[in-house]
Amino acid sequence: MAALRGLPWYAKLYLTAVIAVAFGLLGHGLAVGRFERVDWSTLLVLALLFLVCESVPTLLNVKQAAISVSFSAALAAVVLVGPPGAALVGMTAVFSVRPGLALTKRLFNGAQFTICGYAAGEVFVRLGGVAGVPEIENFEELILPFAGAAAVYVPLNFALIAVMLSLAAQVDRVPVRGMVQLLASYLGYATFGLLIAGLWATVQSISAVLVLLPLFVARWAFGQYLAQQRSYDATIAALCQAVETKDYYTRGHCTRVSLASTMIAEEIGMGPERLRAIRYAGMLHDVGKLGVPTKVLQKEGPLTEEEYAAIQLHPMRGLEIVRGIDFLDEAFAGIMHHHERHDGTGYPMGLAGDEIPEFARIIAVADAFDSMTSDRSYRGARPVPVAIEELRKAAGTQFDPVMVAAFVKAVERDGWEAPRKVPVPPGEEAETVVIKDHDDPTTPIQVVSER
Repeated sequence: MAALRGLPWYAKLYLTAVIAVAFGLLGHGLAVGRFERVDWSTLLVLALLFLVCESVPTLLNVKQAAISVSFSAALAAVVLVGPPGAALVGMTAVFSVRPGLALTKRLFNGAQFTICGYAAGEVFVRLGGVAGVPEIENFEELILPFAGAAAVYVPLNFALIAVMLSLAAQVDRVPVRGMVQLLASYLGYATFGLLIAGLWATVQSISAVLVLLPLFVARWAFGQYLAQQRSYDATIAALCQAVETKDYYTRGHCTRVSLASTMIAEEIGMGPERLRAIRYAGMLHDVGKLGVPTKVLQKEGPLTEEEYAAIQLHPMRGLEIVRGIDFLDEAFAGIMHHHERHDGTGYPMGLAGDEIPEFARIIAVADAFDSMTSDRSYRGARPVPVAIEELRKAAGTQFDPVMVAAFVKAVERDGWEAPRKVPVPPGEEAETVVIKDHDDPTTPIQVVSER
């Protein structure tokens, strides 16, 4: 029960409440005799199918979280054995043979599946569904009740899990838009439950075996998608690490710009695909620095015109570096134009206003904010309120006012965790001379003529 001891008290309270509700529903069904009408042989086969699917889930990119296609068997149970039977099928998650699954997680999974199965079963019955093996000639009458049951089961399952993850501090905040996308996919896969029920009407319990293949194909598809996303993330992380090795003061900058850019994008209502693209764009916005000499990036004092030209070329060099990474999509525009200014005096192309791609207008705000709130060799990090005020001052000249307002609103609501102080590597001296920072609007680059 070590996992239970590690939970915050409010997570323990939530866990206890979910388990209590689940056993309360089962106890109520037993007390009123609802289990007397259950076909136990059918329930046993469905429970085994559910348990097989639940024991081989696909791991998510969320700490210790996974998904499975077991809900298809649970929804089939809603049709074939009714609310109490569906609840019992869900409770079998407690016996999952998934390695390393703590008892508290088994209890929570079994309890929340029980609640979902019972609730979905009640909706199925109230919409006119009749529990039991369906008659082929009246099969179309199942569609509406089944759709109602699925529309309750899947979102309720997501909600119960999301609350637990949040309370257990396994995620900083639930990615709402990503969850909505996954929810839509789950609702599509829920039709497998209707397929099982339909096959049961013709070939009885053999339908459980017949449906295993498409269920595991669905699981494989989930796994491939997540593996692809992990591969993409690893590629981006490697490029970011290469950029940040050029200057230890910028460690973590790419990640924070990505986070701030995502906050803005969510605030203005971007969809899931564009959110993923802006996250990548934020991570890679400075990849062009790989093509700029380190001595220029770290030079103290004014730059020569030639050195300043090298700085101005870094967005274009960034585009050249990542041009062959086809999954970046709209991120290219953010990388190329994040140093354009709203008034048209930026680089590399001097675009103004709405001529600047939306991704670039977002990253410009996120980039400047993180620069101001991070340590530099010549100054300490500025407080968040000071940086916010600087963004407001530059809204309409350097930054898009809409993006500034969206970011300010997001920070005021969700807060911002400033980076930790950067330790100076051994042998390096922290200079106090004020030098350039091409990301910080309060310390513009100084350029001197070589003539």
